[in-house]
Amino acid sequence: MAITHIFIYLQLLDLLTTLVGFKLGAAEASPFIRILMQAGPAVGVIASKLVALVLGGVCVYAKKYNLIRWISYWYAALIVWNLMVMLTA
Repeated sequence: MAITHIFIYLQLLDLLTTLVGFKLGAAEASPFIRILMQAGPAVGVIASKLVALVLGGVCVYAKKYNLIRWISYWYAALIVWNLMVMLTA
């Protein structure tokens, strides 16, 4: 269960670092999230986090904890990327 808590925590960190990056003038690189952002930057990112949490819930339901672990590595790297973008902005 700890990996699911880490996954949720990383989703929150990604949300916050992305929104701060937007405030600093950074742009979204993901085409999927750019489509969601047509309703507004915060709405698009929050919608993408909801999608991620639903998919994480499907993984928990299917007992695919290893997949959540690998996805968590991806989000940890993404958060580091967001921080680097914020430092250069």
